[in-house]
Amino acid sequence: MGERYGSGEPDGQDPYGGVRQWAHASDHGQVHQAGRDQHFWGSGPAPQATASLPSDRPLTGRKERTDTLLAALAPDGAGTTVVTGLPGVGKTVPALHAAHRAVERGRFPGGTLYVHLRGYDPVGAVGPEQALESLLRALGVRDKDLPPTVEEQAGLYRSELNRRAERHGAVLIVADDASSPGRLRHLVPAHPAHRLLATSRDALTAPDFPARLVSLDELDTESATELIAVALARVSPGDPRAGEEAGALERVAEYCGRLPLALTIAAALLTDDPGLPITALADDLADARTRLKRLQHEDGDGRSLAVRAAFDLSYRRLKPQEARLFRLLSLNPGPDLSTEVAAALGDREERETRTGLATLARADLINEQPPRSGRWRVHDLIRLYAAELPEEEGEKAALSRLLAYYTIVCDAADDHLRALPSQSVPDLFPDRTAALTWLNAERANLIAMVPRAAADHPRIALRLTEALNIYLHQGHHFHDALSINEHALAVTRALGDRRLEATVLDAFGSALCEVRRYDDAIRAHTQAISILDELNDQYGKDQAQHTLDITLAKMRRGWRRWFRRRPAGGPEA
Repeated sequence: MGERYGSGEPDGQDPYGGVRQWAHASDHGQVHQAGRDQHFWGSGPAPQATASLPSDRPLTGRKERTDTLLAALAPDGAGTTVVTGLPGVGKTVPALHAAHRAVERGRFPGGTLYVHLRGYDPVGAVGPEQALESLLRALGVRDKDLPPTVEEQAGLYRSELNRRAERHGAVLIVADDASSPGRLRHLVPAHPAHRLLATSRDALTAPDFPARLVSLDELDTESATELIAVALARVSPGDPRAGEEAGALERVAEYCGRLPLALTIAAALLTDDPGLPITALADDLADARTRLKRLQHEDGDGRSLAVRAAFDLSYRRLKPQEARLFRLLSLNPGPDLSTEVAAALGDREERETRTGLATLARADLINEQPPRSGRWRVHDLIRLYAAELPEEEGEKAALSRLLAYYTIVCDAADDHLRALPSQSVPDLFPDRTAALTWLNAERANLIAMVPRAAADHPRIALRLTEALNIYLHQGHHFHDALSINEHALAVTRALGDRRLEATVLDAFGSALCEVRRYDDAIRAHTQAISILDELNDQYGKDQAQHTLDITLAKMRRGWRRWFRRRPAGGPEA
């Protein structure tokens, strides 16, 4: 019982002749009063929800990251940890999985608290005051005792957690889908025993928000196919499709970019239609123009999953200048690009461009791989998404700047490989090694740029092909040489330029020879010689004849090597 207090009347008498008493019960205690002519106003303690983690779900291919999270949730781990990654990479599942494992190991005897912040929800994110109110109620604070301001709520929240640490032990707070440090700052517990584990599409950092970032990438191929196979087996244990169509399953995984959200949608499409062959789904997803449209699923309750919608939520949060840079990145056809290339696309200084790229990386729409390399990677599905955004004024000019950059720098690198005086002023490379380093880094982009340029910038496509031929042959990238020369040959014929056609045919024949397509190589060289003969170009004809002789010599050597290694009883020479 509490103490007896006076009511302002003698002997604690109230105006009606009674005696007022107050009693207070703390934590899980209860107050019981009984007696004649006594009236008791009050109730027991407020209910608490300190085991509120959502259920654990199957986890595929995240063991290393789960171990990292478990280490962060250890008594000597990080106070605050944020799981980050691009939209659809599956941040919540490994975070909850690690949380459940930590609880099973007895690390949080004080309980667990969970709040979904809906940071990217277009309807509206959960504000700090709403999150604090939810957590305080879970800790047993009644509505009538909730302070009116965020600062007071945060103070009570820290005090309740401190009290819980002393009486029960460490508490784990899981805050899902945070969009900024401001959404989490008030949720950081003051007591060192507690842990805050959050998920976000952004790499949340701020001077007053020290947090350890654990980044997630897309799954490897084995884990990606396993995710779909497990989902099929869970719905129908006898479903044979994953085992019978392993090759098609890998194709689906690759078309999904090994992104868990896309893989989950693909699995749902297959489970919805048990008769749908995986090969048919793979064929549907093969068309890049309709892939994002196909990767959506709606259940019977009207709830939908869509890869494009997930990307939309992140894109809409970008400022105009960052959104423009993001759209322009899709103009680069290769798997990654350098800061210099991005600067050419955006027509900005490199330092300013890097700041914009770093902002996109914090939003997990791109990432720098490897770190501090100055090379930025865009996930395949995000690239498709960016390419589908409405075209805005200036994008054609950006493509022209990109083509000009690649052509000028590639020419300068080719000069070094040919040991020619540099035509660029100033020389863009100090030596041959630097030129090779650049070509190696940009090879995939340069190869992809030739067909991209062929339609609207045919002369640039031819110039790029010529500048790459020596490098590709010296580096034994013969299939790349085949690819670009085949496109270049189509360009010369569309232009009606016979002399250039002969030049490209000669280079094409050399590439065919290196992959041992000797008959095709001889045909290409012979056509080149015929064209040059028509043009009365004796020097060019002699050069083409020389490359034909080299092809014939390699063909004879190849035949002799085969003859020496032929199996017993094989055909005679």
